[in-house]
Amino acid sequence: MNTYLVPDGLAGGRVDATLATMTGLSRAKCAELVERGDVLLDGARPKNSTKVGPGSVLEVELPVEEPLVRETPVAGMGVIFEDEDIIVVDKPAGVAAHASQNFEGPNVLGALLASGVRLTTSGPQERQGIVHRLDVGTSGAMVVAKSERAYSGLKHAFRERTVTKVYHALIQGHPDPMSGTVEAPIGRDMRHQWKMGVRADGKHAITHYDVIEAMPGASLVEVHLETGRTHQIRVHMSAIKHPCLGDVMYGADPVQAERLGLERQWLHAVKLGFEHPTTGHYIEFESPYAEDLARALTTVREGYGLP
Repeated sequence: MNTYLVPDGLAGGRVDATLATMTGLSRAKCAELVERGDVLLDGARPKNSTKVGPGSVLEVELPVEEPLVRETPVAGMGVIFEDEDIIVVDKPAGVAAHASQNFEGPNVLGALLASGVRLTTSGPQERQGIVHRLDVGTSGAMVVAKSERAYSGLKHAFRERTVTKVYHALIQGHPDPMSGTVEAPIGRDMRHQWKMGVRADGKHAITHYDVIEAMPGASLVEVHLETGRTHQIRVHMSAIKHPCLGDVMYGADPVQAERLGLERQWLHAVKLGFEHPTTGHYIEFESPYAEDLARALTTVREGYGLP
């Protein structure tokens, strides 16, 4: 048990909120501890809404958790470019940008640390150096900051939308028009917390697309993002009734995905460009299609795998 004496300044607050302030844990985590009976207030089990008094004694059985950042190598994650300030990697599918409570698999940050890459300590400990993210199921070019200057400069560039982000997606059917813009707000799907959707109360999101190759039953599109919302391309392509092949979560045909051997969405970050945070020179990097995507694309081009 860890013991905390409530100072006068926190008197009158709720148990969960006071505990969060004193331990550094999230309020949700503290509420969970209270509900589980792992917290005592002056020797008795309180409710989350119970008010604490000056000089009250809080006793809590703090959870023992492994550190979020696990230094774990990732097979198949190549380095496209590296200098003293940045490292650009070719992220495989199935790898998160950084560790989180909702994903136990490998991540880019842990893989870089495991390989001896020294990153900036700017940002939260579990996201140090991370200035943008790719979905777990999306492969392609991703940059991570190694220096404090790079972290600050790249965060600003992504926030101001001066970064060139180009994706290729293989989508079902043929969109009309062949070049267009999808502007629709994106927010959390309240029925499924792991999923996003077009919502009136969502965040502003703009996606531009151009068909670069039409095939029987499918189109290869180049996508440029003005904004960077979670699952943005997947949500917007689904919203216009042309989901990415293999993206069963957002409406893709599961039978077609199985025929093509796709276990994730056909979506790849092919190009990433920005001004170097130290030199100021514009630099651009490209990533070739991942093997599973290239194989599926060849199959579709040959007229197989589609209904």
